[in-house]
Amino acid sequence: MKRIIDRRKSELSRETADGEHTEEWWRHPWLPEEMERLSITMADFEEAAKMVQPSSRREGFSSIPNVKWEDVGGLEFLRQQFDRYVVRRIKYPEDYEEFGVDLETGFLLYGPPGCGKTLIAKAVANEAGANFIHIKGPELLNKYVGESELAVRTIFSRARTCSPCILFFDEVDALTTKRGKEGGWVVERLLNQLLIELDGADQRRGVFVIGATNRPEVMDHAVLRPGRFGKLLYVPLPSPDERGLILKALARKKPIDADVDLIAIGRKESCENLSGADLSALMNEAAMAALEEKLTSVQSSSDATPLTIKMTHFEQALGKISPSVSDKQKQYYQILSRSFKAA
Repeated sequence: MKRIIDRRKSELSRETADGEHTEEWWRHPWLPEEMERLSITMADFEEAAKMVQPSSRREGFSSIPNVKWEDVGGLEFLRQQFDRYVVRRIKYPEDYEEFGVDLETGFLLYGPPGCGKTLIAKAVANEAGANFIHIKGPELLNKYVGESELAVRTIFSRARTCSPCILFFDEVDALTTKRGKEGGWVVERLLNQLLIELDGADQRRGVFVIGATNRPEVMDHAVLRPGRFGKLLYVPLPSPDERGLILKALARKKPIDADVDLIAIGRKESCENLSGADLSALMNEAAMAALEEKLTSVQSSSDATPLTIKMTHFEQALGKISPSVSDKQKQYYQILSRSFKAA
């Protein structure tokens, strides 16, 4: 409001000055008849809204993410799980309360690196229309006594004030390593505070906690019990068809040639074990190959024919990209997933 009034004062001063120097208009007193001319219009509010940043965003909040499930590509099982446990609970809370359904509010996404765990969390928040707070686990660690615990309390407090909210802990294993190790007192104190906050699910209605890790085996078992990170969800490497869907999602804003079959590329043997991050690198390499070809053609001729990303560019890119997850690592995560299901 103060910004609007100051702006209107400036405009009126310029009108009354008839071209005179008015840089220091604010030094001159205002007469009653001049104040009567002062009014605030809708345009003033619209202009002020561009200049004022929400306090929640200044303090680390993010608005609802613009990532959709179509951007993730595949993983339909995970979508169904989050739809049941999070999205519908946020959209239709009265129905869940009517039937007395008390479901998990803590979820752990685990699996090989680069498989889209962060994208999944953002897509869930978008579909539910919930606020999204992204915390990278190591950022909370502080060598000073009490600072890490205070940071955890503050984050959960902010999440409660903007519910419905999804609190996403990336690299959560950094905060939840097994207790009893020498020199790990900082993590232990932080872990104890995190357990207290996770146990208070009844006091944080509308707040859902999602953790992501590549190393679930190092996490303290107390964190993984029901009521805390009680719902363990495995995020595997994409299947051949899912690789094609991921490539399609990545290609939305790129000039892909009509003859390119992205689903067929995803099914290629050379794409085996490629993660979502690897496929993103593949798409960028293909785009760079097409761009270099275009720049070369522009320098050699005046023909300005628009170029697209063709199959030859993808073949060049496939020769440069190798899987970031080995067969041994893939097998390890599959065994780990089976052990969690059995437990």
